Amino acid sequence: MPFFVPKKAMKDFWQTSQRKISYKSKTLVMGILNVTPDSFSDGGNYTSVEKALFQAERMIEEGADIIDIGGESTRPNSKKVEAAEEIRRVVRVIEEIARKFDCPVSIDTSKSEVALKALEAGAEIVNDISGMKFDENIGKVAAKHQAGIVLMHLRGNFETMHSQKIQDDIVSEVILSFRNDIKKAFNFGLKKENIALDVGFGFSKSFEQNLELIAKINKICEEFSGFPVLVGTSRKSFIGKILGGAPAENRLNGSIAAALACAIHGANIVRVHDVKETVEALKVVDEIKKFL
Repeated sequence: MPFFVPKKAMKDFWQTSQRKISYKSKTLVMGILNVTPDSFSDGGNYTSVEKALFQAERMIEEGADIIDIGGESTRPNSKKVEAAEEIRRVVRVIEEIARKFDCPVSIDTSKSEVALKALEAGAEIVNDISGMKFDENIGKVAAKHQAGIVLMHLRGNFETMHSQKIQDDIVSEVILSFRNDIKKAFNFGLKKENIALDVGFGFSKSFEQNLELIAKINKICEEFSGFPVLVGTSRKSFIGKILGGAPAENRLNGSIAAALACAIHGANIVRVHDVKETVEALKVVDEIKKFL
């Protein structure tokens, strides 16, 4: 039986602080906009407001449904950023995008102070890689604004999340973690329709487990069928390994393949660097899915 999902109560929208986003009619594309100097793929490319705004406009024109803005890199060996610096990086960008475009903006942060300032600036979704584990107050902030929230699976803290001992049964581990995170979100005052779930590709998982989660994503989607499931495989290192050590900028084809595999087996949102190519590929998959 799916978790918390009586079929008669199923909804087909994700509630943010500003709108309802349908996630059943097509696979949604979340465009990645890192305003950081050190992200693994595009660090340093969009550190000015002007460059970030240009990239956001480009992704929206290419078909992005959501723009996800991050001010702190979470790649392996990255350094933690103080909240004040993260706020400095993201708030003006969010304000300008929210003012200029009618496109949902997500803040990629695990800090409650950053989430608060971002929501006040015009963001409507909090994308928390820690699933409220690094800073529980982020759940309170999201609930106060009735924002959308993405709860991602990982283990450990900021410094150890990429060096955790590998669990034997990764699918069961992710499912149990999601159950606990959802209960915690409910306790903070978030509603079911506010919550999306991210399995956390590349975080606290082995090379093989990343592939296993893609192959078995349907099990997680079925278990939590009342929640949109988000996947972020774009340009990840496990794709580079499959492609013979290809650097991040040469992982487009592998990234699209992973996104399509997830989408055809139930994932509702894909978080990507390459919007145009992914949107076009997903149009084909979404048409095929009508006959499943």
